[in-house]
Amino acid sequence: MLVLKIGGDIFRGGLNDSLANDIKRILEGDRLVIVHGGGDEVTEIAEKLGKEQVFVTSPEGIRSRYTDEETVEIYTMVMAGRINKAIVRWLISHGIPAVGISGIDGALMVASRKKKLLIIDERGRKRIIDGGFTGKISKVNSRLLEVLIENGYVPVVSPVAIGEENEYLNVDSDRAAGQIAGALKADKIIFLTDVPGVKLGEEYIKRTSLSGAKNILPRIGPGMDKKVIASIEALEAGAKVAIIACGLVENPILSALNGLNGTVIETE
Repeated sequence: MLVLKIGGDIFRGGLNDSLANDIKRILEGDRLVIVHGGGDEVTEIAEKLGKEQVFVTSPEGIRSRYTDEETVEIYTMVMAGRINKAIVRWLISHGIPAVGISGIDGALMVASRKKKLLIIDERGRKRIIDGGFTGKISKVNSRLLEVLIENGYVPVVSPVAIGEENEYLNVDSDRAAGQIAGALKADKIIFLTDVPGVKLGEEYIKRTSLSGAKNILPRIGPGMDKKVIASIEALEAGAKVAIIACGLVENPILSALNGLNGTVIETE
């Protein structure tokens, strides 16, 4: 079982024949679930609709979208609609039997709504604000994915969760992929992004352990930190290997699986 996370940069510039051919090769001998991101697309469309997007930073330095009720409606529309269906259409055009679903469908991803958020404001002070409509995944209904896979389909999952009060919740796409990989006990999860892996200083790391990933986490820059956190969560939940790789190279998946592209994180 392989879980593939397609980042927003790959959606915009990397949905090409090489990636499609890799997916076909994987499906010859393995099962696959795809999870996608697309935050930049959400921001662009929200601002076209006149809804300015606000981003907040946690004390740990993790930057995220502040999601009020209007924003979560736009987020759901873009993620579960525009982006998800564009990826499904692209896969079907290459002969890959894809089915697009969100975390809402069949309560695939249930999340607990964050009531309060602790943030660092523009003056560097800690503040507590209302949590809005952001969630932390508490349950993955892996059976729904298994039913689709067993019947020959490739699930394509958008990162919108259903809350415990049946509300839409914005969940981080990397961490959603990690939770799905853990629930499925995936052999591997691959995060396709726009860089060649995890960078420390001037060097890209080729391989590290779960404990090594935890140790380097405080020294990783914004954006990549979420992928490393998601990798850690996936491995702790039951996945075997996580790979963070560039999706803009030739044969991005096969090169990542062969150790030629990206950073490999393994359990001890």
